[in-house]
Amino acid sequence: MSRTDTMSAPTDSKTTPAGFPADRPGNALRPFTLLWRREMTRLRHNPLRLAMGLVTPLLFLVVLGTGLDAASSSLGKAQLNDYRAYLFPGTLVMSVQAPAIAVGISLVWDRRLGMLRQMLVSPFPRSSIVLGLAVGGATTGGIYGLMLLSVGGIASIRYTPMLLVVLLEMLLVSLMFTALGLLAAVTIRQVDTFQIVVNLSLMPLMFFSGAMFPPNGLPGWLDAVVKLNPLTYGVDAVRRTLPGPDILTSEQTRLMLGDWHPPVIAELGLLAALTAVALGLATYRFSRTQ
Repeated sequence: MSRTDTMSAPTDSKTTPAGFPADRPGNALRPFTLLWRREMTRLRHNPLRLAMGLVTPLLFLVVLGTGLDAASSSLGKAQLNDYRAYLFPGTLVMSVQAPAIAVGISLVWDRRLGMLRQMLVSPFPRSSIVLGLAVGGATTGGIYGLMLLSVGGIASIRYTPMLLVVLLEMLLVSLMFTALGLLAAVTIRQVDTFQIVVNLSLMPLMFFSGAMFPPNGLPGWLDAVVKLNPLTYGVDAVRRTLPGPDILTSEQTRLMLGDWHPPVIAELGLLAALTAVALGLATYRFSRTQ
């Protein structure tokens, strides 16, 4: 073939420079799978991270829960009995937030080390890249939650099939945290700034979520903050689903909006909607990242 024939030969416009046909089925799933496996590999090769991630939730559950149990017994306040059971849903949520947010930190580091640029020039949809990171972080958080569920007996939690529903709720909460972390990661470029923002955000979210005290009958300003906190609905949904003492489902501890007890499905729907919005915004910002 002559040089002229070679130059005039038709080219396949559907083939990317990297050699991946744009219409090949499953191409969009490839980055999703690779990034999910990357998060699982990081977790598998760092067992110390897995162990240390459970230290704070267990301290809250065992030390704070036992201490307040003893105090309520000595004061004769029956409504506070078995406070560990009441505290357990909050510690579950606490256990999944840190590993999920860690995905956002890794993305900031990827930008600093140049790996983010390689993701941006790949022929894959940006949405599949963001979704792969999000599901990887949610899976990591779900593993933390599963480990804490396995010791739920110390908080009088019963081991029944309902724990599978609780695990699904924890995966949704973990996915929400991951989506919010990714949204922050594609907006904030400095690692130090990202860590400061995340640390300043997570603690108020936990304290104002009804994880440590009933969300009803609070002073006006505190009541408004608790009801506007989306994590409040996640903690309440987990608490009402957990099989355990009556304190988990009593009228005094269930979230009330006026005279209405929002059903669990509505609370989970709110979390799912917030997660979808955060993932959509993160994908949009990720597509515009330079």
